[in-house]
Amino acid sequence: MTDTLPRLQTLQDAEGAWVQVQGRWGAAELGQRPVWQQLQRALRSHPADAATGWDLQALQWLDHIGAQLLWRHWQYAWPQRVRLTDAQRTMLARVAALRQEPAPAPLCMMDRVNQLGLLVLHALDHFQHLVELVGQLVLDIGRLLRDPRKGPWRDFSGHLYSMGATALPITALVGFLIGVVLAYLMALQLRQFGAEAFIVNILGISLIRELGPLLGAILVAGRSGSAITAQIGVMRVTEELDAMQVMGIRHGFRLVMPRALALALAMPLISLWTTLAALAGGMLAADMTMGISAGYFLQALPDAVEIGNLVLAMAKSVVFGVFIALIGCHWGLRVQPNTQSLGAGTTASVVSSITMVIVVDALFAIAFKDVGF
Repeated sequence: MTDTLPRLQTLQDAEGAWVQVQGRWGAAELGQRPVWQQLQRALRSHPADAATGWDLQALQWLDHIGAQLLWRHWQYAWPQRVRLTDAQRTMLARVAALRQEPAPAPLCMMDRVNQLGLLVLHALDHFQHLVELVGQLVLDIGRLLRDPRKGPWRDFSGHLYSMGATALPITALVGFLIGVVLAYLMALQLRQFGAEAFIVNILGISLIRELGPLLGAILVAGRSGSAITAQIGVMRVTEELDAMQVMGIRHGFRLVMPRALALALAMPLISLWTTLAALAGGMLAADMTMGISAGYFLQALPDAVEIGNLVLAMAKSVVFGVFIALIGCHWGLRVQPNTQSLGAGTTASVVSSITMVIVVDALFAIAFKDVGF
């Protein structure tokens, strides 16, 4: 039994020192913990160097596990002196071809600076293409105004339905639940100070001015923004974009402009719909928790919220819609003709659109802080 255990033995002949590999170097033997630990100690006492040769001809068995252990001990390179059979050489050559590369060396400071520079240049390239899309959109709208009969109205109506009408159920559900949650949380705090009536002011301002448009835009960015990128990306994979270019059909006029105009029209309506659903949820929760009736809520809401808040919310929603469409088209047009690039582009589109919505909302909040108060 001991003759089959994997072990090492040192020999000396006219050619110099040799490490003779003996026993069975297979998964069954190496899987035994005591044997593995003993063999590790033996390997550490016989380092792979140029002065030592390795003799594998006395081995009784060698599989991929044993060959990988030897190849790793040899530091992923053949020893200068080695004795082995043809089968053993084939096994070790197969392990050498399939081995994983060693971990890369840690980056120095200049490498990190170079990586940061590449990221900045990459971001500038995306920003430049997005600016080009905006400029092309302006030119295409001017072309549409000059000759409305040649406009892609069928595409526009289709996108208006798919990105607007079909989004109403999910936006209403999310808005209603957000309104219920906000009303419950506010009721717990306002009841401590006897200021239950101010829930109308807080809900009205927060939902109409901020949360309604923001929730609608985020849902549309995740729903329609990804769909836009996927649709155009599939056209790239199936070479439809190349065919359109050969036929002289402009991508901006037939792909970008209908989607941008459809979302510019649909987003204010979706925002208003989400806000109304959220207010309905808030009214229901306020009635159940504080006894504030829906009639009082509707009567006090116009006095608590000025019309300027609604105008600002609708204006923000138009900007949200245009930018969501442009970002979705931007990533769709940059998809490479493979499925991996399509998945990465769709993910980047959703992340970029949601980030844009939050940034633009913050800019509107700063720029129009005196409107509606």
